[in-house]
Amino acid sequence: MAKPFTANEVETFFSRLRAKMPAPKTELESKNAYTLLVAVVLSAQATDKGVNRATEPLFKHVDTPAKMVAYGEARLREAIKTIGLFRMKAKNVIALSKALIANHRGEVPKTREELEALPGVGRKTANVVLNVAFGEPTIAVDTHIFRVCNRTELAPGRNPLEVEQRLEKIVPAAFKLHAHHWLILHGRYVCVARAPKCPECVVADLCRYKAKTLATVERPKAAVTVRTSRRRAL
Repeated sequence: MAKPFTANEVETFFSRLRAKMPAPKTELESKNAYTLLVAVVLSAQATDKGVNRATEPLFKHVDTPAKMVAYGEARLREAIKTIGLFRMKAKNVIALSKALIANHRGEVPKTREELEALPGVGRKTANVVLNVAFGEPTIAVDTHIFRVCNRTELAPGRNPLEVEQRLEKIVPAAFKLHAHHWLILHGRYVCVARAPKCPECVVADLCRYKAKTLATVERPKAAVTVRTSRRRAL
């Protein structure tokens, strides 16, 4: 196992990500806390772009729990049929909308416990809503963040909860509000699953992942990149 990140290295890691992305934002489109909650529920095992394509026309007319219940499960299934697991997701969205009306006066609750009590809402979804809608310094660990934290060994863990708990311990307070977005965007566009773009990475020198494609040998007519063997990506 590689040597754990020092406090100074963690500070440097996030300082560089912040310098590259000073104001990171979620790529899921929404109009309010409710539509954000719906979008995050729909995003499970789906891309943000795919969810946005489906929700753009939907959210123009359906942006409250009452309107969603009136819209109905059948019409919702049709509206989101391009998204994976759309039948189960449509059922959950209608159910959580009814629960919001019955238990929260149609408002999205502001605690993790209340959010997780809603149908189809797990810890990751709750953390995203708390962070994006309500400005809480929560860290939602998805597949991108799980990969980045294990590959770099910034916050290794056997499951998302372990990674989240490790990040909560090591991320300085000044970076916690946006840590989720810096890590997810870094994993989505640079530290990608199959062929990480190490030459473009602003934290490559801090990263514990050894299979980098950084070395370049100059020859008379061209520069040839020397590729080392890669580990299997997480």
